[in-house]
Amino acid sequence: MILGLDTFGDVPEDDHGTLVTHAAAIRQVVDEAVLADELGVDVIALGEHHRPEYSISTPETVLAGIATRTKRIGLASGVTVLSSDDPVRVFQRFATVDALSGGRAQPILGRGSFTESFPLFGYDMSKYDVLFEEKLDLFVKLLDENPVTWKGTTRPALDDADVFPKSESGRMDAWVGVGGSPQSVVRTAQHGLKLMLAIIGGAPERFAPYVDLYRRAAEQLGTVAHPVGMHSPGFVADTDEAAKELFYPHYKVQRDRIGALRGWPPLRRAEFDHEVESGSLYVGAPETVARKIARAVKALDVERFDLIYTVGAQPVSARLRAVELLGAKVFPMVRDMVTES
Repeated sequence: MILGLDTFGDVPEDDHGTLVTHAAAIRQVVDEAVLADELGVDVIALGEHHRPEYSISTPETVLAGIATRTKRIGLASGVTVLSSDDPVRVFQRFATVDALSGGRAQPILGRGSFTESFPLFGYDMSKYDVLFEEKLDLFVKLLDENPVTWKGTTRPALDDADVFPKSESGRMDAWVGVGGSPQSVVRTAQHGLKLMLAIIGGAPERFAPYVDLYRRAAEQLGTVAHPVGMHSPGFVADTDEAAKELFYPHYKVQRDRIGALRGWPPLRRAEFDHEVESGSLYVGAPETVARKIARAVKALDVERFDLIYTVGAQPVSARLRAVELLGAKVFPMVRDMVTES
């Protein structure tokens, strides 16, 4: 059972209620990763965003910093937006993280939940699908770490190109992050990559058909059905009530900001409470959150669970306490609960 943390580098408040700078937010993530490493957390994943409320736009750069201060924790993106990047450069950056960390790099590739990177880097949104399909195809070839010949429509062709540096092991542990598209699940299986399901709302059980589809597709396509992972948002504090009251106000601000762009109504407290009770928000005291994670893991038959432990501007001190509780209490309980069955 792999248990990890996810963050987009949300800009937090200090203990006086003032938002910290983006630079301070990045350093805060590094400190949290160091603490997670000391507590035995398996992996930390950093998401790529290009918005003011998030501090991390280049996950691999921050992961490189974390690599030099940690000993064992896996270093993942969550996700790297491959569509608006160059696969060769993504490979090189992750291979560099792999070198600095002694083989702990885990690229998780995706199309992203926002689209700011497309105009920022000059990509045409009308090519949304072909950008990801072609670039993923190239990245998979690069994973073999042999000279690559490739031709497509989204970047210059390669002719027997050897790409450096090579990774520590000769092949990095690569995943694809999927938000709910059957085509994306099948594509992941087709390339023989690991599947990470982004489950950010509703009952997690509704994603069980995607896990089954991935395994059936791999069998039919003759590829390997790797262990499946999932990630969902949440927050941990010493009591259920404290966790909800620390998390909800900042979560609502973030949720309503995104909702205004996507046509969602403002979040109501009753909706939040329902999502905590039976949906995909893992908010509460350590045992509450551990039991809910264990239920989801069993229901979906997944072997990795990453908690998005920052959503909004929760105070720095509360975030550090959440990481401490997750590493010291929640994840050990989850492992016990899963093995008991």
